[in-house]
Amino acid sequence: MEKGFYVTTPIYYVNARPHLGHSYATVLADVIARYRRMRGADVWFLTGTDEHGQKLENAAREAGRDTKEFVDGIVKTFKDVWRTLMISNDDFIRTTEERHERVVQWIFERLYDKGDIYKGHYEGWYCTPCETFWSEGELPAGRLCPECGRETSRVKEESYFFRMSAYAGKLLDFYAANPGFIIPESRRAEVLNRVGKGLQDISVSRSTVRWGVPVPFDRGHTVYVWFDALINYLSALGFPDETGRYARFWPADVHVIGKDIIWFHGVIWPAMLLALGAPPPRHLCVTGFWLQGEDRMSKSRGNVTDPVEIGGMFGVDALRYFFLREMALGQDARFSAGALAARMNADLANDYGNLLHRTLNLVHKFTGGRVPDAAGDGEAHAALRKTAAAAAGLMDACQFKSGLECVWELVRSMNRYIDERKPWELARRDVPAMEKTLVTVLETVRSVAIMTSPVMPGTSGKIFDQLSLEWNGRKLRWDDALRWGAVQGRRVKKPEPVFPRADLSAL
Repeated sequence: MEKGFYVTTPIYYVNARPHLGHSYATVLADVIARYRRMRGADVWFLTGTDEHGQKLENAAREAGRDTKEFVDGIVKTFKDVWRTLMISNDDFIRTTEERHERVVQWIFERLYDKGDIYKGHYEGWYCTPCETFWSEGELPAGRLCPECGRETSRVKEESYFFRMSAYAGKLLDFYAANPGFIIPESRRAEVLNRVGKGLQDISVSRSTVRWGVPVPFDRGHTVYVWFDALINYLSALGFPDETGRYARFWPADVHVIGKDIIWFHGVIWPAMLLALGAPPPRHLCVTGFWLQGEDRMSKSRGNVTDPVEIGGMFGVDALRYFFLREMALGQDARFSAGALAARMNADLANDYGNLLHRTLNLVHKFTGGRVPDAAGDGEAHAALRKTAAAAAGLMDACQFKSGLECVWELVRSMNRYIDERKPWELARRDVPAMEKTLVTVLETVRSVAIMTSPVMPGTSGKIFDQLSLEWNGRKLRWDDALRWGAVQGRRVKKPEPVFPRADLSAL
């Protein structure tokens, strides 16, 4: 069976509605999925929600609601937001689903039978908001959580442990054999350094938390929320059934994750898989944080931005473009409405939208609204093919910021092309040259609409509509951008602004 392409988001903790940070990771995974479909891959795109743990029990209690009723309400908001942001996921996994809990229990029992999970006692420090155990040596003075800065509490309880210490050597061998496992490379060193110092066994059950997956052979324990959550990538594929979706899509090609959970995905998760005899994922695509001012945007800090509100102000495609164009993979980036508006005005309204608008106006003014039946500029076509190859290479490596920069240089070159060729003057003295110019620009705009459709699917559809071309983004392929000849002879529509300019003075 030919291997399909499997891309996942983190599953999001449902103690509050999704914010901009969740939305960025999900849009990034969506762009990867859409792009890979355009390259002809059989894609399975998974997202979902993490719904167990003490923090959710506490949040539901504070809200005066039943825990399941509480999480059901939050899950609905995630699904609604993803629909608004045009997320094209094939599946949505919830850790409270029976299909997931069954696999968690199967894996827990399998590793127990192997001796990789054993019973003992845990004594140490625990951060409830992060659902994370910390050893004495990992905590700074004051014993505040290294991740969120809040107080940890001393925990002493019976627990089951995963024998992770046995897998340090195997993990180092895996990293050496797969140097591209962690993207970008800058995030790889911290994992190698930490694993190289040796690993400790980790607690994988709680005897004091009821809202979780019961340990199948010991109902006094529930599975630790992170151990439970990581398994979603397998449970959504029907693991351990090796004849269906699991056989086609595992190992995952890309897990999109935030840099704050790289330890869980880059160390604990591959160790679990090695213990199961299953291959680890091929790549972790590690994102940075969105900052408000100097602070990380997070629910705990109360400085989050509502993606639906921002999408309503500027347009969903403008927000999606800003996400991919503004943040270099793995690095932090600052978010503000002003920065988004400035990027929208400069790149989308002035460069891209204006290129289409001015050219369609010229077609209506000089050729009666019908695109001339002329050949495009061969040198411009060659430049397009070069751009498409460079952009594809960058997008293959998840370098979407650089990929978009590459495409935008092509857009700007077409604006310069019009300025230099002056088709409004050619119309008086060299009609064939004018026609060639108009066809060249519109063919390039069509190609750019195809190449940017993973990022801005709605905009690409609008551009095709103005060019009187049929839009079916699901069927378009990347190579369709390389083939010219679609616009000649078409009666195009009157131009309408694809990206209205934002009023910066109002922000």
